[in-house]
Amino acid sequence: MKNFLLVYTLFCAFSGQAQVKTPTSAPAKPKIVVGLMVDQMRWDFLYRYTDRYSEGGFKRLVREGFNCENTMIPYAQTVTACGHASVYTGSVPAVNGIMGNEWFSRELNRQVYCVEDPTVKTVGSGRESPPMSPRNLQVTTMCDELRISNNYKSKVVGIAIKDRGGILPAGHTANAAYWYDGSTGNWVSSTHYMQQLPGWVDAFNNRKMPDSLYKLNWNTLFPIETYLMSDPDDKVYEGKFAFDPKPVFPHNISAMAGKNYGILPATPHGNTLTLEFAKAAIVAEGLGADQYTDFLAVSLSSPDYIGHQYGPNSVEVEDTYLRLDRELAAFFSYLDKKFGKNGYLFFITADHGVANAPEYSVEHKLPGGRNGTLTTKAMNNVAVKYNLKSLVRNFSNYQIYLDYDVIDSAKLDIDEVKESFIKELMKQPGVALAFDNDEIDEAPLPANIKERFIQGRNAKLAGDIQVVLSSGYLNYGTTGTSHGSWYPYDAHIPFVLMGWGIKPGSLGREVYMSDIAPTICNLLKIQMPSGTTGTVIPEITDAKR
Repeated sequence: MKNFLLVYTLFCAFSGQAQVKTPTSAPAKPKIVVGLMVDQMRWDFLYRYTDRYSEGGFKRLVREGFNCENTMIPYAQTVTACGHASVYTGSVPAVNGIMGNEWFSRELNRQVYCVEDPTVKTVGSGRESPPMSPRNLQVTTMCDELRISNNYKSKVVGIAIKDRGGILPAGHTANAAYWYDGSTGNWVSSTHYMQQLPGWVDAFNNRKMPDSLYKLNWNTLFPIETYLMSDPDDKVYEGKFAFDPKPVFPHNISAMAGKNYGILPATPHGNTLTLEFAKAAIVAEGLGADQYTDFLAVSLSSPDYIGHQYGPNSVEVEDTYLRLDRELAAFFSYLDKKFGKNGYLFFITADHGVANAPEYSVEHKLPGGRNGTLTTKAMNNVAVKYNLKSLVRNFSNYQIYLDYDVIDSAKLDIDEVKESFIKELMKQPGVALAFDNDEIDEAPLPANIKERFIQGRNAKLAGDIQVVLSSGYLNYGTTGTSHGSWYPYDAHIPFVLMGWGIKPGSLGREVYMSDIAPTICNLLKIQMPSGTTGTVIPEITDAKR
């Protein structure tokens, strides 16, 4: 008995020492993070066509994923560049510097495109193309932070048809960002990342996949009479391809193969091309193949082109999402086989939503209208008042940039000039409010809405007067629709995570686009981006502890 007690005591002692000496193992990490942004995906598209979604696409996301049902954009100018930058920086235009797809530079006296960079060159285009890089992004992205966290062992690749959709998420230190050249049908990049395209990209381009997709034309996936979630196919407010007599199915694009590669992005085939290129990148770049977590940032640009042209209540948009659902199901199956269901972290979100076409709203007795000349009328009236040709340098992002030189030369009081503009703008149909950006704190708006204009205003880049349109109104073209307002149809977006131990569930409280990056960084146990203004969503991260 004594011998037994001695052995037992020694066992406990050594066991205790062993437990003390055993280091705490690092949290397991996914092999790869796959971020998917759907350009112009309103939150309700998760459910709007659900009766015909497959079990493996959007339904799987909702069933197996953690769904933040009330994800909002926290700033006012809901456009593509801002959305991609905000999701990946956890920040807002006031901090990250991406105030629009373009903005007016007083210093350069011209419009500046969000990813333009004259210090680099396009790689792989075969023609003179505008040079692009993330140079204008003033903070880091979560992809940058992932690279920094392990001394650049992680690989990061950004992919999108739109250059800004591939570049801004991937960040400054990415191994590569690729986008589609509509003049050649090829994927291209920039000397910011590489001096020449990798062999696998050349091989992919040489497949001439766009030509094969053009030959498929674009007809409805199902009989057109079964598309019950849309307006009739032929509506006067819909835009059309130049070769189409009407904006109706079928869209016979095959004749454009080899002639006009710019049409492909405005069809669902653009999604197919993008996801096939993404899979090729996974294989060729060896993403998720070693002990370091990699990041694939993909943006599907085609829904935005299609939505702008036809509007969210069109048969074209319904068909796009039914097809996208099946594309996602196939993509998830690919990721499952490649990495295992718990080997990858996937999330889906959007850069912005979309407004109804104004004519659709009017037809259905909803508020709305189209006024493409409202600012022109106001600016002309003010110029006439002061007997000047113009007092405006630029109008972009619903902001008026005054011409200080003209105002100074005419010895005008700038505050009085601003007030004149505001009064004229308020007379225009479809203008809910106009206010002096320098007096934004005094703007007669609810505090939470005012905060969105504050977060969207970059002090160095902003204009002088902000124009706020009424709900349902657009200052846009003569057909189709757009986005860019603070209203929920533009600002309520999906955010769902799936895979890598994510427990199924949903969250009803309001969270923000800028919360996505800090939450994912927290899951990966890495530093959040340098300009982060969002916060971690504990309902997601606590479930992983």
